[in-house]
Amino acid sequence: MKFSNGCWLQKEGCECFSPQEVYYTTVEERKVTLCAPTYRVANRGCTLGGVNLTITVTSPMPGVLRVQTAHYLGIIRKAPEFELNLGDGEILDVENTDERISVTSGSLTLDINKLPFSMTYRSGGRILTKSAGKDLALMKTDWKGLPYDKGDLKDTYIRQQLSIGVGELIYGLGEHFTPFAKNGQSVEMWNADGGTSTEQSYKNIPFFVSNRGYGVLVNHPEKVEFEIGTETVTRTEFSVPGDYLDYFVFDGPSMNDVIVKYTDLSGKPALPAPWTFGLWLSTSFTTNYDEATVMSFVDGMLERGIPLRTFHFDSFWMKEFHWSEFIWDDRVFPDPEGMIKRMKAKGLNICVWINSYIGQEAAIFKEGHEKGYFIKRTNGDTWQWDMWQPGMAIVDFTNPDACKWFQDKLEVLLDMGVDCFKTDFGERIPTEDVVYFDGSDPKKMHNYYTYLYNKTVYELLERKRGKEEAVLFARSATVGGQKFPVHWGGDCWSDYESMEESLRGGLSLCMSGFGFWSHDIGGFEHTSTPDVYKRWAAFGLLSTHSRLHGSQSYRVPWVYDEEAVDVVRRFTKLKASLMPYLYRNAIYTSETGVPMMRSMVLEFPDDRNASYLDKQYMLGDSLLVAPVFNDRSEASFYLPEGKWTDFLTGKTYEGGKWYTETVDYLHIPLLARENSIIAINPDAPGPEYDYSENLIFCVMGLTDTAETTVYAMDKTPVASIKAVRSENTVNITVDTQKPCKVRLSGLADEIEAAGSMTYTVTL
Repeated sequence: MKFSNGCWLQKEGCECFSPQEVYYTTVEERKVTLCAPTYRVANRGCTLGGVNLTITVTSPMPGVLRVQTAHYLGIIRKAPEFELNLGDGEILDVENTDERISVTSGSLTLDINKLPFSMTYRSGGRILTKSAGKDLALMKTDWKGLPYDKGDLKDTYIRQQLSIGVGELIYGLGEHFTPFAKNGQSVEMWNADGGTSTEQSYKNIPFFVSNRGYGVLVNHPEKVEFEIGTETVTRTEFSVPGDYLDYFVFDGPSMNDVIVKYTDLSGKPALPAPWTFGLWLSTSFTTNYDEATVMSFVDGMLERGIPLRTFHFDSFWMKEFHWSEFIWDDRVFPDPEGMIKRMKAKGLNICVWINSYIGQEAAIFKEGHEKGYFIKRTNGDTWQWDMWQPGMAIVDFTNPDACKWFQDKLEVLLDMGVDCFKTDFGERIPTEDVVYFDGSDPKKMHNYYTYLYNKTVYELLERKRGKEEAVLFARSATVGGQKFPVHWGGDCWSDYESMEESLRGGLSLCMSGFGFWSHDIGGFEHTSTPDVYKRWAAFGLLSTHSRLHGSQSYRVPWVYDEEAVDVVRRFTKLKASLMPYLYRNAIYTSETGVPMMRSMVLEFPDDRNASYLDKQYMLGDSLLVAPVFNDRSEASFYLPEGKWTDFLTGKTYEGGKWYTETVDYLHIPLLARENSIIAINPDAPGPEYDYSENLIFCVMGLTDTAETTVYAMDKTPVASIKAVRSENTVNITVDTQKPCKVRLSGLADEIEAAGSMTYTVTL
């Protein structure tokens, strides 16, 4: 939100109350509290009135500081709040003098100058960011003077501005489809069902990371408004309504380190089961289908040699006007349990579409209404409207009984053989004339609702299927939503522009603590050309999760052309072959929070050319993917310094340069960085198999040392390799449970290896 009128003036009616000094300081073992008047206290008479701010500094973990600023301490702060791993807090290292107080946790220090008031965050001797003057402020937008202020906070906001240094860029804030670096953007944290082609977002995360190696989480579920180099071009500003602001600062020193610490606080992404990395196929949204149609799709994929792994039934597995009652439409699926068994016999997992909006034609509406399981209006009525479903109500997940009721309905489907759910929607949550069971603040619940929704479903899956098997396909999210993977990018059009914006949004989400991400291959709205579909298929099957889904038309490849069948088969099998490599990276993501799909700036923060790259990405730690975004078959990509090898063709490239290549539909630039080892099974039947079986270690661009480990599907290590180059000699140490091969780039012959042995190769 913007409050100022240029450098010197506030907007008409606005008044700014900023700390002018630190008057009192209270130092405890784990907390520092400051009394900060917003005026200079020249004499005792100055203490008879005016606005004071109380600033509290704590630390939940080393290298992280929490700053809470409040005006009125007597206000009851209503739920909900983000579920954070705060623990007991760190013991602070405090230096307190007449001029300054310094608070240190691990590598991060906050220096607060007492008079005049200022704040500086530093890591060692390096300044990360700072604020002074009017940067931290209580803002009144209808100010008539202290005697006339009602104290009701209706016209009150509180903001913090943090400095942006020369060359500093800001990333994250959730899945936003606007430019990747957020500098120059006004960004509202307000979940909306707006597609992928606007400034709206399904997944707003009030967390950003700076290329200077620090990050900030604004700890507010309600609307947070960011001004990233807009109102003041040298400031990141965040503001919230009311008189209380709570934020965390994370020291890296790298952006990856920031994300690790952020997910230490907000939760790590769960590890999806190996089968989820295979190809998912959907019925699409409003298409007509029955069991015969579904089985024709399944059989068509299998007959064409495409290893389909999961089939998804979208909305119309239920009757129209009956969403969501979780009952199969018996007009087209008279024997759903038998159908599921027949599909599972073909090696498939089953996913079905759900949401938490219950139309009044649904068989379960009356029960939910009478038992008070829906959000209510202030007069006690069930809250209803006609958007999305006529007369629909919304399940109130602040009510434990409503959560159990919702889970009970879904449990019937799990007992029938369904494996997982696509938890759609959760963005259009009302804020006016709304009452929640637990008294939660409706404005805070607007974004937070999706957390409770997905948590409720995910916990059911954990209980019924086990933690190792639980998975969602979710659209909306807020802070902590990464604990319930997987998330997909929402409703995009079926063209190259939408393919590009989808990737940009996904990389932004992955900079915000989310480890796994997917999108609708071929686009959702309308129907793409065969050209776009084939390029999108290559991109989609080199994303962490891969789903063919659309709106009004089917997405099976043969409806486009026969070459599309070849493309989907080619890249589905390629992804399956890469599972020893991909699964290792997935385990790392679940343990650290560092995403599997990494923006170039996240992986190469010191390469200035990587700062704005959003049309290519690292898939794991070693493979660079550069999708084709045009109908000219031109792939344009940048390679950071080092030796790079095309994993599909063996062609080598020198880094530090841009390249443009012409590639056919069966290829995509898939570049392995130097000193990497990619573990594969070239004959993989699908995403699930013994990853130590038929194993080939591909040693790529070895100039120094490379090593890797292969894990079984239960996460136990089953094979490892280390390769060390010295001039024209390579020493290779292999430790495997089963025979394997080593493929060293530049050598024609593969090395047969087994057990624990060391091999010496002369180049």
